[in-house]
Amino acid sequence: MALDWNQIGTSSPELLLRPRDIFAALPNKPWPYLRQEQGEVLERWFVRKDDRDVVIKQNTGGGKTVAGLLIAQSTLNEGVGKAVYLAPDSYLASRVRDEAARLGLQTAERHDDIRFTSGRAILVATFQKLINGQSLFGVVGGRHPTIDLGVVVVDDAHAALATTEGQFRLTIPVEHPACLKLFELLGPAVAEQSEKTWLDIAAGDPTAVARVPFWTWADKHGEVLDILHPHQRDEDFAFAWPLIADCLGLCTAMLSSRGVEIRPPCPPIAKIPSFVNAKRRVYLTATLSDDSVLVTNLKADPKNLEQVVTPGSAADLGDRLVLAPVELTPNLDDDAVRQLAKAFSVGDRDGDGVTESRPVNVVVLVPSTAKANQWRHLADRVHYVRDLEHGVAELTNGHVGLVVLVNKYDGIDLPGPACELLVVDGIPRPLDAAERREASALIDSPTRRVRDVQRIEQGMGRGVRDVNDHCAVLLMGAGLGVAVHDDAWLSLFSPATRAQLQLSRDLALQLHGAGLDGIRDALSVCLDRDPQWVQRSKLALASVRYNSTGAVRPEAIAARDAFDLAAAGQHNPAVDRLQQAINGITDPALRGWVREQKATYLHFIDPATAQQQLGAAIRDNPAVLRPAVGVDIRQARPAAVQARAVADFLGTTYADSTALVLGFRAMLDDIVWDNERTDEAEAAWEKLGHHLGFDSMRPERLCGTGPDNLWALSATQHAVIELKTGVELDCDGIAKKDADQLGGSVRWNENKNPRVTNTPVMLHPTDTLHDMAVIVPGMRVVTPAKLTELKTAVESFATAMTQSPNLWANEHAVAQQLGFYRLTGDRILGAYSVVARRPN
Repeated sequence: MALDWNQIGTSSPELLLRPRDIFAALPNKPWPYLRQEQGEVLERWFVRKDDRDVVIKQNTGGGKTVAGLLIAQSTLNEGVGKAVYLAPDSYLASRVRDEAARLGLQTAERHDDIRFTSGRAILVATFQKLINGQSLFGVVGGRHPTIDLGVVVVDDAHAALATTEGQFRLTIPVEHPACLKLFELLGPAVAEQSEKTWLDIAAGDPTAVARVPFWTWADKHGEVLDILHPHQRDEDFAFAWPLIADCLGLCTAMLSSRGVEIRPPCPPIAKIPSFVNAKRRVYLTATLSDDSVLVTNLKADPKNLEQVVTPGSAADLGDRLVLAPVELTPNLDDDAVRQLAKAFSVGDRDGDGVTESRPVNVVVLVPSTAKANQWRHLADRVHYVRDLEHGVAELTNGHVGLVVLVNKYDGIDLPGPACELLVVDGIPRPLDAAERREASALIDSPTRRVRDVQRIEQGMGRGVRDVNDHCAVLLMGAGLGVAVHDDAWLSLFSPATRAQLQLSRDLALQLHGAGLDGIRDALSVCLDRDPQWVQRSKLALASVRYNSTGAVRPEAIAARDAFDLAAAGQHNPAVDRLQQAINGITDPALRGWVREQKATYLHFIDPATAQQQLGAAIRDNPAVLRPAVGVDIRQARPAAVQARAVADFLGTTYADSTALVLGFRAMLDDIVWDNERTDEAEAAWEKLGHHLGFDSMRPERLCGTGPDNLWALSATQHAVIELKTGVELDCDGIAKKDADQLGGSVRWNENKNPRVTNTPVMLHPTDTLHDMAVIVPGMRVVTPAKLTELKTAVESFATAMTQSPNLWANEHAVAQQLGFYRLTGDRILGAYSVVARRPN
């Protein structure tokens, strides 16, 4: 008999709520079961579904997309409200829609799709679609009505956080008519902070950035508003101005050669009521080790973040071998590693010029064009973000060779053969002015270290997208070598990555000193799927568990609370809230940084006390704003005995010989001829002075005048140093302004330290002055050739100090090696600089 299906199953059963049940009931799902890890995550979310903010952490390739879609569908079924799934970019959003289609879940692309507005489909869009000053979801005071949301699922939360910072930043390019007016209005105050920085900005130095003093910004708020308001509908203003206009007086303003950047201390996310009032907000991430930014940027509830939703096991990660060549062989040249990578891409694993192995796709991640140029002669492709989609598709479809990706460390999937050897050559540096200033101010702070580790881990995850995937990873440079050697860095990686790093270290110990041949053998063990390696790799992960406790720093919570209070006009409570955090901060750099923000709010109620607070801040962190009354810089105090100072410094800084060599190498790697890294070079030169036993300081940074660096070589001899590492190597001589600057710095030190003899020193590509330049008496130049000699001597000194345990803490041994390599205060300048010359 024929069945009447219209009479069967039509009693409108209750919609399923548990995500696992929803998956089980899908009629055309592409696989019969959820992975165990996915099921565990969904069950644990369901228990906490009424918490407004929930963080879900799973390894890359662990199936977060499916989990997020099922959570969104569960919320729809429950009738809580509309569901939005936010991806980092349009490419990834389309992939999420494809995944939903395979599962049989309905999605929409537009906010006005009737299926979305009626709660029958999940809207899949980019984070920028929701968070912007013209948001179609509604902005406070805007023309679009607010769309109430039941759940917002934020995929790749780390990428969303970066987007948030960008959306709440008003960038006014230097060619915009408002920019010139702001420079004229605010430039004199910046010049009072540092005349050199202001001149560098005017000269177009891409690394020169300066914060407008908060008292100037607050006092001239009305004039700034008059300049900016007429342009509110300009293309450069439209998406940021509506978000920050109401808190303009609280914002940080940065001037640079690129223009003006204005951003609030924390994003006023309440301007987007659809997001801030969503009943549920779920953050999916693989690498977010510091949950603090969810509080500062997205106003997540810190109490909800105390516990993180994770699978029971962290073993859901593919196989990775991670090696830092410089850790294995400290004197290994970077170009040798580049040649090795190229050889693997063509199947010449032993480097004899003959193809004898399977060629593999080698992907190189670099932070800048300057780094990309070091690979260009070996690369088959060099891709920037604009052509990334084509490049990824080409890698996925077959063998390409060696492919360089510039400044893209997340948001790309390179599964299986698309990337079997991944090279991470440097950590991406912040591009906007405020982030560059913060990075400089917190350069050695644990807070900054957390962010760098997150970027490293994001990069390392590009080649392993599934539990059955594999990838060998090379970390280039001493900076990355330190990151996988120093316990203070290692503790910040995710548990699974940490286990893989430990396994790789066990292998590396057997390769120490074996050079390129040892690295080749290790890479082949991973790429050829050696059974012994595969077994140990899986064993290393088998017992690894996620850390289910969230990491939210107290000062981050205080920063968000204080901003919200200040934005509401409650400056006194804002100041008190930051002081509570300051009382518990032990890191001087971070404490000074937070004190500066406290002084910013304090200025609105007590300008004089705000200046006093800034004085306390600069004693903790020389990179913060200087008080309006200036700073009394201390006199340089030379060490009584140079060797003793070196032994004390090295003995307290380095725990083992490898850490010492890597530390020296990382420091020297930052002293480079690169116009985008001049601040790093100055910081590294200051460190070099400390490593060599000199009292080393950066007067210009501390008090806005004086030299870039000052070394007290002895009780009677100072080196007054200006670094011109941003000057083009093919320049036509030492410019008049640079020579005049060095002369002015010498006169500054004669006033500050009248009883010493000053040797003027300049790091410059040439030792010859321009026709118009006036030579400074006694002037010496560290040329590229001399800098190379100095680096070689310092590296050799460091290596000599590791020939027996704790030799670097032995004053007599240190003295002997300082003398041998001509690094003593009375010999170093004569050995590693030349006398400046007039043109022929």
